[in-house]
Amino acid sequence: QRTAPTRHFTIRLSATRRGARLARQLACERLNSWGWPYDSEANHTTALLVAELAANAALHGRERGRDFRLGLTLFHEDATLRIEVTDPRPDRRPPAPGSPQLPPPDAESGRGLYLVETLAAHWGTTCGDPYAKTVWCEVALAQSQRTTSKTFFCRPLA
Repeated sequence: QRTAPTRHFTIRLSATRRGARLARQLACERLNSWGWPYDSEANHTTALLVAELAANAALHGRERGRDFRLGLTLFHEDATLRIEVTDPRPDRRPPAPGSPQLPPPDAESGRGLYLVETLAAHWGTTCGDPYAKTVWCEVALAQSQRTTSKTFFCRPLA
């Protein structure tokens, strides 16, 4: 049983490739500001997971005129980050956890959820209302990689 999260970040972004890229950049910046620097394995893993979930929301969960939402929740007691991406297409659910398969070697796509399955401690899909679905994953952040300094050097978001 977890206690309340110690950090939380949420933002709505356009369901485009640009919005997906911005989601990845903002997640990395937020994790850096929470003490896991850009060059840490935790930040790199988070970048991959957010990039995949946000790209899926922009590509498969897109509904004209509707955004997707990125949510990050940090639980300090066990250094776990929960990543949530909510899009307006509950009718397009990804396969269940444990079922993503690698595509043929010559395929140009289809590896995204396999990456999520491999890198995340847990992942799944929830439909909180009839108009949206949330694909979420949790990743364990190594405490040893955490920086205690309050001085961070941010990369530009361009």
